[in-house]
Amino acid sequence: MSIELPKSAVPPPTGSGEPSTAPTRRTFIATTTAVGGAVVAGGVTGGSFLVGSPEAAAAGAPPAGQVSLTVNGSRRTVTVDNRTSLLDLLREHFGLTGSKKGCNAGACGACTVLVDGRRVNSCLTLAVRLEGAEVTTIEGLAEGDELHPLQQAFIDQDAFQCGYCTPGQILSGVGCIQEGHTGSPEEIREWMSGNICRCGCYVKIVRAVEQTADRK
Repeated sequence: MSIELPKSAVPPPTGSGEPSTAPTRRTFIATTTAVGGAVVAGGVTGGSFLVGSPEAAAAGAPPAGQVSLTVNGSRRTVTVDNRTSLLDLLREHFGLTGSKKGCNAGACGACTVLVDGRRVNSCLTLAVRLEGAEVTTIEGLAEGDELHPLQQAFIDQDAFQCGYCTPGQILSGVGCIQEGHTGSPEEIREWMSGNICRCGCYVKIVRAVEQTADRK
């Protein structure tokens, strides 16, 4: 008596009369799944895929560099992430929070400081590129208890309200005076145009710069 197998259980003909040695789709999937699972399990138990492993930590560590610069007359040496801005270096590493983070895109001037006598937006300046530079912030303008002439002029002219932009305005004004761009109110406004005052004290700011330039 013959037993007829279901069609799904009948192996496909090979055409040569010999048993087929090629893996079926089912056996292929089962084999690769088993092998892949063994590889993953071995990697995890071996520690190569652990997030907290030394290899993973080394691969994820950002590049860092050492920089030495003079800030307000004091020599400072620090190792920082290469992506650290001068503004973040001043505020977060040196505790000099006078320079303000306004837009963090170089559009408002609240972060203005002097680097080697030139005014720069510290939020756009990489700290590691300032090796050997001299940086002056609002904290370094006064001579002890004696205010810088422009600081005093801002008080005399009442050239601030909220005060958030004032450190950047004063440093930019000092740079403007040193550059010689104080021939007229129009020239001062042009060369101070990168510093935004959201309170609208522009007229009094110009007067403060004029007062300081006249006394220089």
